[in-house]
Amino acid sequence: MNQIYGLAPALEALRARRRKIHKILIASGAHQSRLNELVETARRAGVAIEKRDRRELDELTRHANHQGVVALVAPLGQKSAYVEAGAILDSMGAPPLVVLLDGVEDPHNLGAILRTCECAGVDGVFIPEHRAAGLSETVAKTSAGAVEYIRVARVTNLVPLIGELKDRGLWVVGVEGGTANLYSDFDLKVPLAVVLGGEGKGVRRLVREKCDAVVSIPMRGKINSLNVSVAAGIVLFEVVRQRLKE
Repeated sequence: MNQIYGLAPALEALRARRRKIHKILIASGAHQSRLNELVETARRAGVAIEKRDRRELDELTRHANHQGVVALVAPLGQKSAYVEAGAILDSMGAPPLVVLLDGVEDPHNLGAILRTCECAGVDGVFIPEHRAAGLSETVAKTSAGAVEYIRVARVTNLVPLIGELKDRGLWVVGVEGGTANLYSDFDLKVPLAVVLGGEGKGVRRLVREKCDAVVSIPMRGKINSLNVSVAAGIVLFEVVRQRLKE
């Protein structure tokens, strides 16, 4: 049995009802008013709540920052946690907005990106099956519950997927440092697939060559790159800004 720890992730897991929650453990002495919404949501969902000594929760989570809340749940990393790529492609919004992650290996980065994607209204996220982080409880915690809502598909190869996205009328735009094209100058109101590279290597050459355009975020300091999750937030909310102006 797996666990979700933290108030917000546990609450969003209850609301989403995407996977079975066996029970929720709450630290004895936890501030009751802060937990009222969690307790009421669990009651409506028919999920039992048990009080446990905080030290027991510390041991259970290996001293993670659980905030006095641990939900015991069905594993997230199983195949059922993902959706088929076609399920995302066939139900995109108007205009579509999807994200392709080319080898993001840090689960904390993946969780932060999924949180940003959910907040920005992204239709779905595509990740490679190999040499990339997958859905896990660390991702769930970092995403603050967004993983319960955002649709994630694993694909064998991003290159054929890019071809299919183009066939469906999407512009495929990579985000990479060192280009003259600024992300804020690009028309992001079009049907769009945003490609973000992994830590260190960035967008791989074969994937970059398949992009319709590659844009950069201007750097003004001595460090010439941003964390991929920060870059995702900057670009995706520029998409939101431009589309809200229409």
